[in-house]
Amino acid sequence: MLALQYIRENKNSVLKGLEKRGFKSVELIDQIIDLDQQRRSIQTKLDSHLSYSNKMAKEIGYLFKSGETEKANTLKEKSTAAKELTKQLQEQLQKVSSELLELRTQIPNIPDESVPAGNTEEDNEEVFKAGEIPKLDSNALPHWELASKYDLIDFELGNKITGAGFPVYKGKGARLQRGLINYFLDRNTAAGYKEVQVPHLVNEDSGFGTGQLPDKEGQMYHAQNDNLYLIPTAEVPITNLYRNSLLNVSELPIALTGYTPCFRREAGSYGAHVRGLNRLHQFDKVEIVRIEEPQNAMSALDSMVDHVKSILNELGLPYRVLKLCGGDLGFTSALTYDFEVYSTAQKRWLEISSVSTFNSFQAERLQLRYKDKEGKKQSVHTLNGSSLALPRVIAGLLENFQTEEGIRIPEVLVPYTGFDLIN
Repeated sequence: MLALQYIRENKNSVLKGLEKRGFKSVELIDQIIDLDQQRRSIQTKLDSHLSYSNKMAKEIGYLFKSGETEKANTLKEKSTAAKELTKQLQEQLQKVSSELLELRTQIPNIPDESVPAGNTEEDNEEVFKAGEIPKLDSNALPHWELASKYDLIDFELGNKITGAGFPVYKGKGARLQRGLINYFLDRNTAAGYKEVQVPHLVNEDSGFGTGQLPDKEGQMYHAQNDNLYLIPTAEVPITNLYRNSLLNVSELPIALTGYTPCFRREAGSYGAHVRGLNRLHQFDKVEIVRIEEPQNAMSALDSMVDHVKSILNELGLPYRVLKLCGGDLGFTSALTYDFEVYSTAQKRWLEISSVSTFNSFQAERLQLRYKDKEGKKQSVHTLNGSSLALPRVIAGLLENFQTEEGIRIPEVLVPYTGFDLIN
């Protein structure tokens, strides 16, 4: 959520950023500024009134002690009336503050100046490409057929147990999945990220803190009896480890990694582009999260991008990096780089990772601050990225490394899988 002071002092920049996103309800900004003025005015009156009431209480106590009972009782009557006014002001403040919060939650993050203009994924900017796209023969198969041929993944069995989008991994498919998880975690911890294991269900406060709630698009699974939500990404519980925290500058930066299953309803997803592992309701992902001082956030983002590149280089997958345009940015993101691996059998690019900085947007919702070297309280900047989401990595490995003898396993994964060929 955008800080109120930032909105007040940078109205034109905010409106310009929202325009880059294609955000239509710009009138909300003026409403927020007006409500904030009301809130501050009521707060000033309340503070003044509370100060007067405190002085009055001390005076009443002094008069009773001095034996001036009549004067004390007269002042006590005034005090009763003052308490009523205090109550009214507190109620007004609560009402205006609630209205203000509701409006603020509707405003997305402001894109970084470097974010390209545009409305759709076609407007995203390719900033990097690496790896050679293999030339497969005419008999090359898409990953869902390879998964069936080698008995690696059973989509129908998952559908029987739960429903579409919940695959069952079997044999070497399960070992490949497990091997990738361990490989990703080892690479992340070697790069300085501390591993954590976190809950897979979160409460409303956690969902609000990272911006998944309110869930406007209905993408989260909700356990209604307990009012808990299945996580769409490990970003949610990991970042919320520090919700309502005041950190010392000496504790920064914080770098964490964790593996979790992820759950997304993916409402409205259908068609050939979601076949096989392309779009799932449950999938595994290894996440990296950083909490940084504002001045270090962009260099941290660059290091996260380089880290994901190094993993993909080791796997030998052809990939590209896109800087997302304003219209394709997530609600909470200020700047996002998408990683896509080329699916040779499907002849298209598949997203396998997103690395984002949120500036102070999440920190405002989380009430996550730090004390700088001068002792001043400031909001931190938060960042996160997938390193990596497993389904499309597996899809890329199966399709790009298929041979007549079987599916070749990248050398770096062999110690984790225990085999170098699926046949």
